[in-house]
Amino acid sequence: MTDPSNTARASRTVLVTGATGYIGGRLVPKLLEAGHTVKVLVRSPDKIAGVPWRDRVDVVESSLDDGDALRQALAGVDVLYYLVHSMAAGAGFEAKEQAMARTAADAAAAAGVGRIVYLGGLHPAGVELSTHMRSREAVGKVFLDSPVDAIVLQAGVVIGSGSASFEMIRHLAETLPLMPAPSWVRNRIEAIAVRDVLYYLVAAASLAGPLNRAFDVGCRQVLTYAGMMQEYAAEAGLPYRPVLALPIPAPKLAGMWVALTTPIPLPMAMPLVQSLQHDAVSDEHDIDQYIPQPDGGLTGYRTAVALALGKERDGQVETTWANAGAASDPLPSDPEWAGHKVYIDERTFHGDVEPAKVWTVIEGIGGRNGWYSLPLAWQVRGWLDKLTGGAGLLRGRRHPHTLAAGEVVDWWRVERIDRGRLLRLRAEMRAPGRAWLELSVEPDGNGSRYRQRAVFFPKGLSGRLYWLAVLPFHSLIFPAMARNITSAAREIADAERTARTP
Repeated sequence: MTDPSNTARASRTVLVTGATGYIGGRLVPKLLEAGHTVKVLVRSPDKIAGVPWRDRVDVVESSLDDGDALRQALAGVDVLYYLVHSMAAGAGFEAKEQAMARTAADAAAAAGVGRIVYLGGLHPAGVELSTHMRSREAVGKVFLDSPVDAIVLQAGVVIGSGSASFEMIRHLAETLPLMPAPSWVRNRIEAIAVRDVLYYLVAAASLAGPLNRAFDVGCRQVLTYAGMMQEYAAEAGLPYRPVLALPIPAPKLAGMWVALTTPIPLPMAMPLVQSLQHDAVSDEHDIDQYIPQPDGGLTGYRTAVALALGKERDGQVETTWANAGAASDPLPSDPEWAGHKVYIDERTFHGDVEPAKVWTVIEGIGGRNGWYSLPLAWQVRGWLDKLTGGAGLLRGRRHPHTLAAGEVVDWWRVERIDRGRLLRLRAEMRAPGRAWLELSVEPDGNGSRYRQRAVFFPKGLSGRLYWLAVLPFHSLIFPAMARNITSAAREIADAERTARTP
């Protein structure tokens, strides 16, 4: 990519917030490649324990609510990247977002930071925006009105492997041969490839100042949302997908439909759908006067789709929307002494295969690899979870063979991974209580001992009744799961022996 011709080439010290998110997790290595010194502010350092750039950055454990800690973190920082936007809602949501932004702006001013870079949303002027788009606009204004120079990049639909917008388009196009949709599918949309978003974000650190303004960024190709789904289908080799635009706005109904047919959960599907109620097209291209376009120009929509599909096919997805989940209390080291009512289902299985082969199966569990027992039962539970607004099984996993702490695996999230030994998954399905699933392996004589433990902390009477209701299914699923994981490990060992035989 072209280096902007009017930027200073000296390295900067930057602080990235939102480094566990989709954009932030990809921006950090790009900033390092550009020669910058990078600090990241995270609430839970464990969530970046497995990323390849972890040892190349300074990690500050704090939150954006703590102004004093933020000022200390910003000491000596030239550029603050503010990449935080909650998909939560409810009373006080907008006020909280703006309060956090003001805290960050005040801390940046007190610490002598030279620039704030914020990624906002592309939106039309003079219309009533959705709650989330209105909040993003307001946060951008907080930074532009602060004493610190700010660059606010306003982007529309971001297309890249693992992005929420791409996953929504992909699943709608692949699932529905005929797509009934609200009238807003005719709205005009200007997407942008994630690689171009990152290019602009990196370049913003080195722009000569003073400069305090917002810029619209996009691919310069305008499509309708229906057109985007049809272009996706064409690139993916699917038959033409006719879209039936119904004369009903129905954003809530559409949000529920998206939540049922895609991996996007209901709390996230609603704001995504609401953001599509209006055209989202660049009003100006002033960014070209400050940052030249990348080598070869901006990435067109269909090329961005092809790149995203290629990344997913090759197992090279760097970050996903789902990995930016909220932190939660971990499983106590001894659940039975944790002060909770606890239910435990534990299974062990001895196999004649070495532990490394069993671990290969454990770390590859879920997603397209499945759960090694009664697939229909898992699918039914996934759909029930979807119907109640949960994650379901459609989230899959980022990589088919490797996992890291904080990543999702269907309706689970990796809470802990001791590679080669233990995988602990925390449930994010809808249930009256908190649940974990632990899979571990250890040497046992000439073979291995596989251990599987399900732990459930019920919430009230409904939690206890829920556990009793699922016990019959556990008695079928969990023993088969233990046997089949060991059998799959034996098949891997047999295949490797066959491949070595002359």
